[in-house]
Amino acid sequence: MVDTTDVAIIGGGVAGCAVAYYLGQSGVKSIIIEREGVGNQASGYSAGGLNPLTGIGIPGPLGAFGWECFQLHLDLYDSLKEQSGIDYQHRAVAKIDLALEEPDVADLQAQVELFQGVDGFNARWLEPDEIAKLEPRIASGVLGGLYDYGNHAVDSHDLTKAFAAAAEKMGSTVRAGNVRSLEGSGGKIDRVILADGEISCGQVVMAMGPWSRRAESWLGVYIPVDPLKGEIIRLENNGEPFKH
Repeated sequence: MVDTTDVAIIGGGVAGCAVAYYLGQSGVKSIIIEREGVGNQASGYSAGGLNPLTGIGIPGPLGAFGWECFQLHLDLYDSLKEQSGIDYQHRAVAKIDLALEEPDVADLQAQVELFQGVDGFNARWLEPDEIAKLEPRIASGVLGGLYDYGNHAVDSHDLTKAFAAAAEKMGSTVRAGNVRSLEGSGGKIDRVILADGEISCGQVVMAMGPWSRRAESWLGVYIPVDPLKGEIIRLENNGEPFKH
């Protein structure tokens, strides 16, 4: 079976589905090729934090880029929710970053001024007794913490689903399948070969995230992408949800 589309997107995570969404807004049809289901891998398990003031390279070389991405998320929420019919729970959040060791204290206290200097954000330092009053279930022994407000969060799985659903309403499709190879001529790829079919396309977008190096054998080039291990602990809570 041969399908035909303007753009074949390999990967149904948040990046691939967002590409399909924005292509659809420009009238470009696409097929999202996903082997495990939209948002069912790394994108669906992300914590969903939108933190434009701190992080790797922020403040620093990625600061302006992070802020621009944050603003795009703010502008996107209402329209994407309406277009997709999926509320991915974009909201402002307050949180407490705990200081467990002495070096943490100085690092976190330095962020107070950073948060206080940006409209829509705020922060203050909390002593251990203040933390105990806000969240009595936090273990004793913490040295203090940074209470900050202004970061945002989304349900990352639902955000990915929302991009895909809105793209489908604009004419794109999601295709379950495993990519086996890419074919073309004259330096141009125009066919994606699947285990159970083929897609003829004008262009290909690689949105494979940490699995990008699987495409090295398809392209005959080195792809300098290595996965990094991230860990999120999810615990059952029989009481009231934590507020921070």
